[in-house]
Amino acid sequence: MPFAGMMAGGAAAYLTLTLVMTYGVHRVPRRPVHEPPDWGRVTDARIPAADGGSLEVWRVEPEGPSRGTVLLAHGWSRNRDRMVGRARLFGSLGYTTLIHSARDHGGSSPYRFMNAFRFAEDIESVMARAGGPVLLYGHSAGAAGAVIAAHRNPRAVRMLFLEGCYARTRKALVSLYGQHIPVLGKVLAPGIVAWMHLFYLGGMDRVDPVRLAPDLDLPVLLIQGERDAAFTVDCARDLRDAFPAGRAELFVAPGSDHSSSSLTPEYPVAARAFLGRHDPQETEERGKR
Repeated sequence: MPFAGMMAGGAAAYLTLTLVMTYGVHRVPRRPVHEPPDWGRVTDARIPAADGGSLEVWRVEPEGPSRGTVLLAHGWSRNRDRMVGRARLFGSLGYTTLIHSARDHGGSSPYRFMNAFRFAEDIESVMARAGGPVLLYGHSAGAAGAVIAAHRNPRAVRMLFLEGCYARTRKALVSLYGQHIPVLGKVLAPGIVAWMHLFYLGGMDRVDPVRLAPDLDLPVLLIQGERDAAFTVDCARDLRDAFPAGRAELFVAPGSDHSSSSLTPEYPVAARAFLGRHDPQETEERGKR
């Protein structure tokens, strides 16, 4: 076979394989966990989703007066239970917490092609029933969705907590797939992400968190694992610096990876200090103690 023919055949095989894998990465096995809330007054509800489906949502009210509402969004392949540990800290401080499963995750309705846009829609569906502005907490894909939702609904969000959030979508996905696809990940990842960029008509770049951040004039806490190999500390610094000057703070959890930065003993201290600086009620309560 002539060299040109071999090259054309190889290119065709690469494009076909990466196209098939583009579908596959949207359908990767889900990894739900089971950890229901163990504090406060828990209401388990279903609410309408943007496409006519439904979302499972926990609303957990504190025993005493509520200081406000925190909405927590999980990351890719997880479910609402994954955010219970993160919500527990806010519950202990007297906040109402709203914890949902995105579509195609947990017990929420199916959706064939979930992405950051759809995560944002699900956040907005819950936010519309929060009864007022929220403190919005997202992890990974949920953090990217939180940035999009806050950008589209600036009056509905009081502050942002972004754990393991990427700065640039395509760069992050190439890094992520390059690490997690067996054997040929680094070779196949660019092709998969190129197909996704084509499939979404270039929309991935338009909602890069680093592009939206300059418009978000609100307090932001970035929560980053020191050893997060996919979305690195340098990426977190780039995202922090994209927000209006002085509005974003970066907490780097020593020794932690992508999913464990909020589990370190240093994180609750950092979160409480952040709330103390930016939540008027928390500041007032600290003054009384």
